[in-house]
Amino acid sequence: MVQIYVSSVIAAAADTVWSRIRDFNGLPLWHPGIADSRIENGRASDSVGCIRHFHTRDGGTIREKLLALSDYDYSCSYEILESPMGVEGYTATLKLTPVTDGNRCFAEWSAEFECAAGREAELTQSIGQGVFQAGFDALARSLR
Repeated sequence: MVQIYVSSVIAAAADTVWSRIRDFNGLPLWHPGIADSRIENGRASDSVGCIRHFHTRDGGTIREKLLALSDYDYSCSYEILESPMGVEGYTATLKLTPVTDGNRCFAEWSAEFECAAGREAELTQSIGQGVFQAGFDALARSLR
């Protein structure tokens, strides 16, 4: 099982950051790698069980299912249903924690999955840096 964990401190209140990332269909609004997104079957984008269908800027198609969403904990969890990445059993959690020393929050994004032998390092790098850290960096820039 591959496990990825990325964290960052964002110079904005957790409420502010959460208002950007809470919408399960809102990835194209804050993540630089996402071209478009839609929620299947007309479900609400904060409805646990809804499925987002999106395209990456490099042309990939991904479908993910929302497993949990908590406004109290500033967290959401999801699983990948379809992806060109070659991962199986992929689940991830994105969570914010308010930092009481200043107007900041601690952001954590973690995932675990199975993949073909020999691809662990490549996928850890591309997901950890290319998806998770790139998302945090874009959020931080947009909130300055």
